[in-house]
Parts: sequence; structure tokens; C-alpha cells
Amino acid sequence: MKIIRWILGRIILVLNFIFSPRGIKRTQEQQQAVNEAIEKLKLYQFDACPFCVKVRREAKRLSLPLETRDAKVSPWEQELIEQGGKRKVPCLRIEKEDGVEWMYESNDIIAYLQQRFS
Repeated sequence: MKIIRWILGRIILVLNFIFSPRGIKRTQEQQQAVNEAIEKLKLYQFDACPFCVKVRREAKRLSLPLETRDAKVSPWEQELIEQGGKRKVPCLRIEKEDGVEWMYESNDIIAYLQQRFS
């Protein structure tokens, strides 16, 4: 089963590379404002997870330089478990003035990014 998962993961990554979406174009000032806002967001993910790929593709389509953190590697794995509450990916860490929000579902993450950055 582990071999099948590994093979399917590589197929997903290759297809993602081949059919990568184009980013939207913004003015330099608009993109700078987006870059500053995106610094408060971190995506905890696995490289070959199909739901993580889905979120990364949407971030690329929206031209968001979203920082990704591999949730299989310490210290990101520990941070996700201790602060987020569970080891589930994709997970978007949103820093707000009143604390940190952890968003776990890929469709919720995509809707949040679209609403905030479209």
C-alpha cells in the first residue's frame, strides 16, 4: 500500500507540474500589498497530498507567495499538533491581531484565499 501511495503521489506531482495554472496579474503596488498580507499566512502540507496540491494550485492561480511548511518534518509537525490541535493537512495558519486561527479543510482554505485575494 505504501508503494502505491508513493507512485500515486509522484503522478500527482508530475501532473501538477505539467498543468500548472497561470497566476493573475496585478500592478506592482497591488502585489506588494498582497505580499505583505500573505506574510501572516502559513500552509502546513505534504508535497504529494492531493488536497494540498489543490490549495497550492489555487494560491499559484491567485499569485500568492504562500509559505509552505512540510508537516512531516519537525518542528513544523510538532507546531501543527501542539498549536493547531491535530496532524491534518492541508492546514492554513492565519495570524490575526487577536490570536491565531487554524483552518483545516482545503475547500475552506480556497474559499478564504479567493475571498481575501481575488
